Amino acid sequence: MATTLEIIQGLAQAASRAYDGAHMENYNDDGRARIAKLQREEGDPILDRRVMDGFKVRFSGPNLIISYQSEIKLKEVYAGKFEEEINRRINEIKKFLQKEYKAIKGESVTLTKQGESDILVQSSSRIHSWVQAQCTYKIGKVNADGILQPSEPTVRDITKKFLEQAKAKKPRNVTRK
Repeated sequence: MATTLEIIQGLAQAASRAYDGAHMENYNDDGRARIAKLQREEGDPILDRRVMDGFKVRFSGPNLIISYQSEIKLKEVYAGKFEEEINRRINEIKKFLQKEYKAIKGESVTLTKQGESDILVQSSSRIHSWVQAQCTYKIGKVNADGILQPSEPTVRDITKKFLEQAKAKKPRNVTRK
């Protein structure tokens, strides 16, 4: 059974395997294509116009937070079922992470969705707009007992004694009351 640190390192290494171009066999050192079902994986990364999208992962206690960002057109937002499409992409990223984790560590990891996805659409002009979405997942097999506990005070007795001795005395030249 893996420790919490090993699980987090495995998930971080799985996320690092989703770089741009990883979906083509000839761009990987092991000759294996890795598909995370991102929009940028369609076509050749050197010859075709690139769609800017990607994801990152971060960890908060026993949780994994997947953040997804992409360029979009406003007509995609207003066409309907936009939220479902973004949730589908995040779910595909989750499946990719689980698959790569199993390839790296030899064991599976469970990711359980916690709450709803946060989706934010912004535009800088009538042409350029983008979406930022994030979703939180509970990592299975992670022991969070010591992670969320408050730290113990680290003030030692000798430090307390020093601070008590250092009472501020007024200099001799201070005459005010």
